[in-house]
Amino acid sequence: MFVSFLRSLLVGAALMGVSAMSIASEKADIIDTAKSAGSFNTLVAAIEAAGLADTLRGKGPFTVFAPTDAAFAKLPPGTVESLLKDKEKLAKILTYHVVPGQLMAKDVKPGKVTTVQGSKLNITKGSAGVKVDSANVLSTDVLATNGVIHVIDTVILPN
Repeated sequence: MFVSFLRSLLVGAALMGVSAMSIASEKADIIDTAKSAGSFNTLVAAIEAAGLADTLRGKGPFTVFAPTDAAFAKLPPGTVESLLKDKEKLAKILTYHVVPGQLMAKDVKPGKVTTVQGSKLNITKGSAGVKVDSANVLSTDVLATNGVIHVIDTVILPN
């Protein structure tokens, strides 16, 4: 009972933070929205290193499953640095986190969705929440002028 209460309290707090971020970022594109959040520094640096910033500033709409800095920190030591040097591999991984169109949380259904990279992400819903491949969705519907960001706790890799 207490765990359930604590979980709902944490989810409520996270949603309140996302709502405030959503309102503040409605006039910014996906890149600027991610920058202003402060928890996507590694993702933004990777997007810029891969040459994808102009695309994600474009018309869209895009749905981005955005790994936090903590998600990148979970990768084995040296992985991020290695990826930053391999622009092609980095672009494949990053575009695997992007789905064309604006997919809001209320529209998410379990199943597979095709990414910009071309592979399919597996979305599941369960008692613990929504997962995208092996990543847990931490918060949803962070609006930008050209799409939406859903925050995830793990960097997901294409097959």
